[in-house]
Amino acid sequence: MKALVLSGGSGTRLRPFSYSMPKQLIPIANTPVLEHVLKNIRDLGVTEIGVIVGNRASEISAVLGDGSRFGVRLTYIPQAAPHGLAHTVAIARDFLGDEDFVMYLGDNMLPEGIVGIAEEFTAQRPAAQVVVCKVQDPRSFGVAELGPSGEVLRLVEKPAHPRSDLALIGVYFFTPAIHRAVASIEPSARGELEITDAIQWLVTSGAEVRASRYDGYWKDTGNVEDVLACNRHMLAELRPSIEGEVDATSVLTGAVVIERGARIVRSRIEGPVIIGAGTVVENSDVGPHTAIGRDCLVTGSQLEDSIALDGASVDGVRGLRSSLLGRSASVGTTDRGADHYRLVIGDHTRVEVSA
Repeated sequence: MKALVLSGGSGTRLRPFSYSMPKQLIPIANTPVLEHVLKNIRDLGVTEIGVIVGNRASEISAVLGDGSRFGVRLTYIPQAAPHGLAHTVAIARDFLGDEDFVMYLGDNMLPEGIVGIAEEFTAQRPAAQVVVCKVQDPRSFGVAELGPSGEVLRLVEKPAHPRSDLALIGVYFFTPAIHRAVASIEPSARGELEITDAIQWLVTSGAEVRASRYDGYWKDTGNVEDVLACNRHMLAELRPSIEGEVDATSVLTGAVVIERGARIVRSRIEGPVIIGAGTVVENSDVGPHTAIGRDCLVTGSQLEDSIALDGASVDGVRGLRSSLLGRSASVGTTDRGADHYRLVIGDHTRVEVSA
């Protein structure tokens, strides 16, 4: 089996971050989403992975390299423009050959993994197997209608009146039968080749298509709120590790990770928190569910439930909550008071708030 990872989307819901970095590289618990994805695929025993990339290809390859540090081999497949999920299957045809493959959207987080679902596919080997999860509002998703034994009866993309609450969540298993289906469909009303249309073509033609329900934690990290929620979930599994320097006046409670080269000075850290290598936290309180990247500087500040990307700085700001700070962003103060702040700022931004 091979794998196809999709990381060519523009990430409009994550602006301003997606202006300066691919959305699939947003860090969750200080690890880019794409790295979480590759580790899940490696756990299936799959080592040949094609990565669909758009105009941010160089940034993605700079982070992932050839895949060797994850124990896999990566082949980058350029997509000139996002023409739909089925289009990615078509342009990856030479890479995929006639092998079965798993297709995985590169901004989806499934931390419990998909090993059991992959085993179901291998054992039963239907033409296609989709992964579904119950959602409160299916209107924003592809929706699957299932028969009594888990067979797919019908797929509908973003229905106005859903007949099921089972949403497709961005992981698909295919045999080579999908290639004929992709070649047989036409672009949808929005001008894209929809993977739901290709799978529905298989259903209509009488091929076996099945669904597996995923009951673990799942997030599509397509917007700021979901990124922060996913960060909270991942940090809840943190195991304490202190490799950096913590002075005698600082207090650490709960699950706290201080990476090598980081320094904590006259500060209080309440986990779960991860602080990246080379970061300095001084005269500050860092509260639960916070991930601070590498080479950051936090002085005289208080923050919680937030993500600070590499090189960010926060100086003299009390009550920073539920915030997402871009690479090398700077948050300072003016002299007007406030109780707390929520910020979403992109790379190299400078913001001043009341002291």
